[in-house]
Amino acid sequence: MQGFPWHRWRLVTAAVLGLMTAVAVQAQPAVGDVAPDFRLQDQNGSWQTLAAQQGKWVVLYFYPKDQTPGCTTEACSFRDNIFAFEALGAVVLGVSLDDVASHEEFASKHSLPFPLLADVDGKVTGLYGVMGGFGPVKLAKRQTFLIAPDGRIARHYAKVDPERHSAEVLADLKALGAGPSS
Repeated sequence: MQGFPWHRWRLVTAAVLGLMTAVAVQAQPAVGDVAPDFRLQDQNGSWQTLAAQQGKWVVLYFYPKDQTPGCTTEACSFRDNIFAFEALGAVVLGVSLDDVASHEEFASKHSLPFPLLADVDGKVTGLYGVMGGFGPVKLAKRQTFLIAPDGRIARHYAKVDPERHSAEVLADLKALGAGPSS
């Protein structure tokens, strides 16, 4: 194909790929916005929705991968503080792109008493604007959304220290007046 303008084909291909990437990246919901609802399976194969948590505080934390050091530290910290969260009327939901079987193994190994949600197709991670990764490897970014009983986002934690995050969220819940009657 002599004379074919290959340089134009490369430009068109690059533009199309760039546009596809831009479309795939969604904006994060902001504090005050209604939190996007979802329907995902947990480590027991049960379906969980955000709508089912209406009237409760929800700690929706996204994490990259089951069984990795930072993710294990963060999950175990939420586990260790679960009674304090429950006393404030809050539920903890973890989300990653891992599948149900991986979550079941992770939850069992570390005695995690809260749902780990399998977002295997990345739709919920995309809705919350926390999709990350390296090239073809996709992971949820380590970020958390604290959702008020009215379904609105009360806090967004874009930078999370796995060792201190659970205590940070508990302090914010208390400051926001969370409790069984809130």
